[in-house]
Amino acid sequence: MTTANKITLFRTLLVPVFVYAFLCFREDGILWVRWVCLGTFAVVAILDGVDGFVARRFHQKSELGGVLDPLADKLLLVSGIVLLALPENRLERLPIWLPLIILTRDVLLVIGWGVIQSTCGSVNVRPRISGKISTVVQMVVLIWALLGLSVWIQFWIAVVAGIMTLWSGIAYAGDAIRQLSESPRSGPTPGQ
Repeated sequence: MTTANKITLFRTLLVPVFVYAFLCFREDGILWVRWVCLGTFAVVAILDGVDGFVARRFHQKSELGGVLDPLADKLLLVSGIVLLALPENRLERLPIWLPLIILTRDVLLVIGWGVIQSTCGSVNVRPRISGKISTVVQMVVLIWALLGLSVWIQFWIAVVAGIMTLWSGIAYAGDAIRQLSESPRSGPTPGQ
């Protein structure tokens, strides 16, 4: 268990704190609870960069980190996007199409991962710049919404997040198709 992986695990454990604070603010509207929610989100987002830096700087990249890091990101972002799209929020709602785009892409990525794993025996996932950009823009739209800033600008940040999420999904789908087509196990079975 590397230091980078410990930071990632800590980030993952903070996600329920963020969700609980959000739900408490949604119910009671107490301002300091909103700031706890925003602060927790910000700490988790900042630690995302910290664990990546530690992994690169101190040569602590690992297979476990390759699974835990995107999982921690997904838990935070999906929970935040879904919570902010719920009706009767005390904050301006995100458009419902944004969580639909994000959840659809993520479900398809998990299904693709399973297909590649069972067909090829292993999954070779390369981080894509489009995936990193979509993660950053999703974080920005969440922070913007949690701060309660301009709704008009929030909408356009959500549009950019949706476009980047679609772009990254297409890029990952291309990688998956390439990996499947290069595998001898995805061709016709000999003798049939």
